[in-house]
Amino acid sequence: MSTPYVHLHTHSHYSLLDGLSKVPELVAKAKEMGMTALALTDHGAMYGAIEFYNECKKADIKPIVGVEAYMAERTRFDKEPNVDSKRYHLTLLAKIMLDIKT
Repeated sequence: MSTPYVHLHTHSHYSLLDGLSKVPELVAKAKEMGMTALALTDHGAMYGAIEFYNECKKADIKPIVGVEAYMAERTRFDKEPNVDSKRYHLTLLAKIMLDIKT
């Protein structure tokens, strides 16, 4: 028996220049592979969150909504070369407490 696997860091076409998958196809592939849950963590955007949630619910997959946030060493306004050129990402996942209806 194989060990269940859940992607907790997934980009869709809403992650400009970083993701290609459209949400319905992404969820369909997860279902085809036997996944019971899937996360969507697009770069700095949550445009696909509701579409993703609804597609997962239709496919009987647990949706995990998230975002990949950007972290700055100091502030987003600081632009000093060799000091503020370091950027970090932080993947945030939300616990959904309500049921979204369309």
